[in-house]
Amino acid sequence: MIEVLSDMPDGVVGIRVSGRVDGGELREFRPKMESLVGSGEIRMVEVITDDYQGFGPGGLVEDMKMGFGTLIKHHSAFRRVAVVSDKEWVAHALHAFAWMVPGELAVFPLDELDQAKTWAAG
Repeated sequence: MIEVLSDMPDGVVGIRVSGRVDGGELREFRPKMESLVGSGEIRMVEVITDDYQGFGPGGLVEDMKMGFGTLIKHHSAFRRVAVVSDKEWVAHALHAFAWMVPGELAVFPLDELDQAKTWAAG
């Protein structure tokens, strides 16, 4: 499941990912994601919950399409992306691919969500 978080500081987009995310859900979410990033600076907090199970059918391909599409279209707009998760593999994966993300990228544990919001807004 992908949901938009409403309790974010001004100028920060927040999303929460949980359960298993399939391609259909990501295709449905794509227009929402485009409207969230808009045309200004991109400051984002992505929360990956403990019950996140990965991608279902077609999920990885759609996630890559949406991610790379947003990255290419809005490359110079990325300022700060905070990923919040207690899953060890998330931190490892992000450190491996951090060079691909423009702007700053930081990883926070779930109990530091408020710090992640503050950092993303800064």
